Amino acid sequence: MALLGWVMMGLAIWHYTIFLPDRFWGGIVGAFVGSLIGAIVVGFVIAGFQVPGEKATDIVVVLYAVPGALLGIAAIYFEGMRREGARSSGAAAPGG
Repeated sequence: MALLGWVMMGLAIWHYTIFLPDRFWGGIVGAFVGSLIGAIVVGFVIAGFQVPGEKATDIVVVLYAVPGALLGIAAIYFEGMRREGARSSGAAAPGG
């Protein structure tokens, strides 16, 4: 049950990426994937490498996903900025 909470928290935080410039690697879909993967991975790590069941899931367990979602979004954002910078700096295009 906690996994569902982590996914929903990642999804909820992802909605706020609309307020950021679209420099995500993969666009808004990349931000979505980064948010969900980050929320699940960090939630899993904080929970002690196990997914709490229905009886052990409360609001605190669901909030485990917040730092992971933010880290996942940030990672995708900075990777997009890095790729955009490499493209605009005159790096050689593939095949040419």
